[in-house]
Amino acid sequence: MSSKESTETATLAGGCFWCLEAIFASLRGVYGVQSGFAGGQMANPSYAEVCTQATGHAEVVQIVFDPQEISFRDLLEVFFSIHDPTTINRQGPDVGSQYRSAIFYHTEEQRLTSEAVIAELEAKKLFDLPVVTEVAPFTVFYPAEDYHKDYYRLNRHQPYCRTVIEPKIARFRKDFRERLRQ
Repeated sequence: MSSKESTETATLAGGCFWCLEAIFASLRGVYGVQSGFAGGQMANPSYAEVCTQATGHAEVVQIVFDPQEISFRDLLEVFFSIHDPTTINRQGPDVGSQYRSAIFYHTEEQRLTSEAVIAELEAKKLFDLPVVTEVAPFTVFYPAEDYHKDYYRLNRHQPYCRTVIEPKIARFRKDFRERLRQ
């Protein structure tokens, strides 16, 4: 395992943070994933406040990763495969601005990589509609309440976990088997 000095942070929004957390936590080279909120105007919003759509926040995951093991581009490849980047304020059954697709970049390199990956997706015409993923500078991350941590792992029996998260995880594991933790 690498030292803390060699890690980077990525902040991504792609719908429900429970789905994103469960998937990114299983990647080799990812040392931590935390669900929370970014991109809004209110300090320390609660989940209930974010759900009103009045705070402007998106549900995000903040990912600590070792770029020697998994690159930011690799994270984006996973990111764009596990959510629909062509819908505005919606991911499947989840509707609202908190479910938007967004990349909150921490460095200029992350911004350039994000824009390049989106341009490549558009050029390849992998989606029927244009990619609407927001690329914005990271400002602040607010952790979600404790009951959101490891939600999928701790609540697999819940209907949302079985019907929404499990199929995403199954597809991800099939498509990215070589990147999974052992």
